[in-house]
Amino acid sequence: MKLFTALLARDLRLAIRHGSDSLAALLFFVLTAALFPLAIGPAPETLGRLAPGIVWVCAFLAALLPIDRLFGADFEDGSLDQLLLSGLPPAAIALAKAVSHWLVTGLPLLLVSAPLASMLRMPSTGLLALLLGLLPGTMVLSLLGMTGAAIVLGARRGAILLPILILPLATPVLIFGAAAPEAAMSGLSVRPHLLLELALLLASLSLSPLAAGAALRHAAD
Repeated sequence: MKLFTALLARDLRLAIRHGSDSLAALLFFVLTAALFPLAIGPAPETLGRLAPGIVWVCAFLAALLPIDRLFGADFEDGSLDQLLLSGLPPAAIALAKAVSHWLVTGLPLLLVSAPLASMLRMPSTGLLALLLGLLPGTMVLSLLGMTGAAIVLGARRGAILLPILILPLATPVLIFGAAAPEAAMSGLSVRPHLLLELALLLASLSLSPLAAGAALRHAAD
């Protein structure tokens, strides 16, 4: 546990030192969502109905921006080999990377989502459901992104392959996440959608670190 905490603290310090990556993802999230009213019109009814999907798609795209740096810098300077020799299991190394990505990228996106949804004229009845869905949903995106980054590590044109690899896996997260606030705005129960989000989180939490750890061992070899 001490090694895991030390690795997490190291990654957080590096993320703070290179804060421009997180800031770029946050600005991309806001600016991309702000373009939708220009494209579909400023009608409050239309924007409010599309707001959950807009927020989710923009959050997914923004979370992908810094994902290739999760292992890339450590792989290039040899730090990854040192981490694999530190005694910490590869799956735990991958999990620490995913946690650090969520803290510096997923959490800021979650905090900005509420004012952004209000800007898109989303009814207040669906705002809580949107945030409750984004909480496990952004964690799943971090886990999937971490797995994809480990799989394409060292591959040619890995930055191009990464979104192609992650997008099909993230589709259920986007579907259930956007469906929860829509159900709340329609007066329906959001419980099934949120439970499915939690089920996806548990599945990703149990499988993604193992897959990423195996990919890290293969890249190191």
